[in-house]
Amino acid sequence: MNVKDIMSSPVFTIAPEENVAHARNLMLKHKISTLIVAENEKMVGILTKTDLGKRLAQAEPMWRRRPIDKIPVSMVMHENPITIYPGATVAQASELMIENGINALAVVNREVVGIVTGTDITECFSKQDVKTKVSEVMTEDIIFVHRHHTINHVVQEMEDNQTNRVIVTDDSDEAVGIITTTNVAFNPMSDNEGKLPSKSIKMTRRSSPAGEKEYRYIKEVPLVAEDIMSELPPVVETGDMAVDAAKIMVSEHTIALPVVNGGKIIGLISRRDILRTVQ
Repeated sequence: MNVKDIMSSPVFTIAPEENVAHARNLMLKHKISTLIVAENEKMVGILTKTDLGKRLAQAEPMWRRRPIDKIPVSMVMHENPITIYPGATVAQASELMIENGINALAVVNREVVGIVTGTDITECFSKQDVKTKVSEVMTEDIIFVHRHHTINHVVQEMEDNQTNRVIVTDDSDEAVGIITTTNVAFNPMSDNEGKLPSKSIKMTRRSSPAGEKEYRYIKEVPLVAEDIMSELPPVVETGDMAVDAAKIMVSEHTIALPVVNGGKIIGLISRRDILRTVQ
């Protein structure tokens, strides 16, 4: 099967001077993960939700000073994007993505004719007759964050460990959710004043040690992992087929599934693991 058989077309474009908020809105509206950045009808970059998720939460001063509707796409896009031709094989597309640590390729035949993503390849794989087991391709290294960790901490963990998903745990170390780059990209990373996101909570304070009177006050605190996490997706067993895991990823719109053995999470099988399996 070739790239032209699984790519998405036509493509959605955005100008480099447009703001990041507009880019996110386009992705949400059209349920897409990738935009071609074009100037004078020429491709000058590519923007994915992974770019948004990893870069909007950076703690550099310039990001803190600039609200999301003031950040131009040109500041977060990938310049000189890697391309592939329509007649290339799906395996070639997978290899390019793995080698370059990306999840989308512009499909070019003189001009951009489509986009192929890791999700497209995962869906293609899910329809094949492959006997590979989950245990043969899964990743055993899991990154955990606590439900009360700040979003910036979560993103830093993703960056440090070169991963696009983490498992969220509670006080008893039980897995309660998952955060992917999608969760980060499509949650507000700054308010209208460019400040990091926060939430208001009600606190009760006693006016005296005897507790005769009580009154409430509002306190603003940073958003944390549990505020943006998704429910833990369905789990798969080590002996399950990788093809079946891919089918679940597609149907559940997730990039990774927990792998369990004896009821305990021992690893993850991700979209990238599937790409490595494609022949």
